Amino acid sequence: MNRDGFGAVLLRQIATLSFIGYSPAAPGTMGSLAAALFVYLIRPRPLPLAVFTVFTAFLGAWAAEVAEKRLGRDSSHIIIDEFAGYLLSVLFIPHSAGYLIAAFVLFRALDILKPPPIRRLEKLPGGMGVMADDLAAGAVANLVIQLWAAFS
Repeated sequence: MNRDGFGAVLLRQIATLSFIGYSPAAPGTMGSLAAALFVYLIRPRPLPLAVFTVFTAFLGAWAAEVAEKRLGRDSSHIIIDEFAGYLLSVLFIPHSAGYLIAAFVLFRALDILKPPPIRRLEKLPGGMGVMADDLAAGAVANLVIQLWAAFS
């Protein structure tokens, strides 16, 4: 019998983006794709997207911390970090399909390969460790896209 309270269940739903985190194939990529579709369809303005990204990062760290107690350390089902990381990767860049796809590919590559020092961040404890490496990958992807946009 599940003895989790409503708050723990809700936070676990946030951490896994509900059913998306249970995708049988590449749940992290599915979480990033959900964020990409969100940005493409909603086309949020820069300031609201920045606020939403910060909110998602903090809520995601809390939700991941709670979800880890049931799902295990940095479970592949916890994908709020991929969602937030992708949001950061597209912050203050044009929301054209080309830029959004480039950010998606670059973010996923950085998230999967985890070059130093990104890999070290996942060793942080609890929910911060879950979120930090993806946020760093998103920040690096954003910087590369910003430079690309500036010089193209």
